[in-house]
Amino acid sequence: MALLEARNLTKRFAGVTALRSVGFKLEQGEIHALCGENGAGKSTLIKLLSGIYPYGSYEGELRVNEAKVEFESVRDAEAVGIAVITQEFSLIDELSVAENIFLGRLPKIGIRVDWAKLHEDVVILLQSFDLNIKPETLVCELGVGQKQLIEIIRAIDKHTGILVLDEPTAALADNEIKILLNHLKRLKEAGTSCIYISHKLDEVFEVADRITILRDGESITTVETVKTSIPGVIRAMVGRQIGDLYPKRSSQRLGEVLMSVDNLCAANTKNDELILKNITFQVRAGEVLGIGGLMGAGRTSLLMHLFGVWGVRCSGRLLINKKCLDDNNTPSDLIKHGLVLVSEDRRRYGLVLDQAIGFNLSLSSLSQFVSFGKLDLIKEYETNQVMFDALRIKAVDQTHRVGELSGGNQQKVVIGKALMTEPQVILFDEPTRGIDVGAKLEVYELINRLTDQGKAVVLVSSELPELMGMSDRIMMMHAGTLSGEFSRSSFTQEKLLAAAMGQS
Repeated sequence: MALLEARNLTKRFAGVTALRSVGFKLEQGEIHALCGENGAGKSTLIKLLSGIYPYGSYEGELRVNEAKVEFESVRDAEAVGIAVITQEFSLIDELSVAENIFLGRLPKIGIRVDWAKLHEDVVILLQSFDLNIKPETLVCELGVGQKQLIEIIRAIDKHTGILVLDEPTAALADNEIKILLNHLKRLKEAGTSCIYISHKLDEVFEVADRITILRDGESITTVETVKTSIPGVIRAMVGRQIGDLYPKRSSQRLGEVLMSVDNLCAANTKNDELILKNITFQVRAGEVLGIGGLMGAGRTSLLMHLFGVWGVRCSGRLLINKKCLDDNNTPSDLIKHGLVLVSEDRRRYGLVLDQAIGFNLSLSSLSQFVSFGKLDLIKEYETNQVMFDALRIKAVDQTHRVGELSGGNQQKVVIGKALMTEPQVILFDEPTRGIDVGAKLEVYELINRLTDQGKAVVLVSSELPELMGMSDRIMMMHAGTLSGEFSRSSFTQEKLLAAAMGQS
């Protein structure tokens, strides 16, 4: 008997069919993976299962323990034991970690919150994920990966019968992913059923019993994991063969140094402990410099500091095109000097979600469309259209609202916005996080085109295969310092991991 069953689910948006007669079954104590490219319908399906899209807004039916269910809200889904971890955080920044984890179910003595028990319970949960975070820490002080783990802990601790995880490891480092996957295996042994969505197929094959593949809003097939392979799943997902995921890097000689960082030290404020310590490196025209490290190593802090959006420089200097830049330069100043950042958190820092694609594309480069104090709307539209077409953004036109795009297409808009500033040095922070195999390949090909044009790329990634496949040179970070540097001919996963853990 299926614990959860979807029958002939069809969902339409303004004439666009997002799901078409989709069906699958989740068995008791099973981890069932949903795989498909961005736009295949996975997130839409999850929103039906979780009650975000209420009964009546779609066709078909859902069944739990063979009984038909009609969810009017998320609470209805939770009432039958379905807990969902979505890609969009539902944490409250102004509350503590402890308050967020137990929100709505705080332990009490009479009518008062039992703060001692709350903190005691949260400490145990955090330790089970090897998280060195104090329960009283405000969520707004956490990084993206830490927030993701708090979301996961909160859902797991509800002891639900069906746990739905939508890209749960997108913001996690390798060691954190291993801890999560082990937790899921233990939950499965205890009888919890999981629906697992991930673009990281190695994870899918490690934990999933079966895989349902979606393509263009349809359920193509459901297969037992032991009876298929990663190449087979990719073929079913994209409807075509994808060869080498990492396109070959050009063998052309590197050009002049475009960015130089010398003995950089930085902290949150002048009086705080240093977060970045004695960072020195260069990146040349035509080069991809990869930066790796475990969560908290300082990779994102480094990129955000270089782009003028985080921290105070305590010593050191930054040179772009051999020109030394002050430590008080704003992002607008740095863009004028040829430096741009593609943030790891596209929804928070990269996009205005309720605005159109065109609005977002030109947001960082409006000055080039201003003439005699007026915005040349025709020139802006035409320039946006060139970028829209070049990036193959899947939307009717550039007036489409960004918040309605799939993750991969949102990422294309973020990258397009950065490229429209005509940079010489592009800082990419986790540019393929949460996007599918086909979209990743497009990002990799774009990076190669940028370096072929003589631009310099700094690539931060938590995925070692991605760093190794795309980088000409890799620097590893540990505890805010550079812990190792490797040329393309010398790096291996073992060497990189050792450096990430400060053991090189």
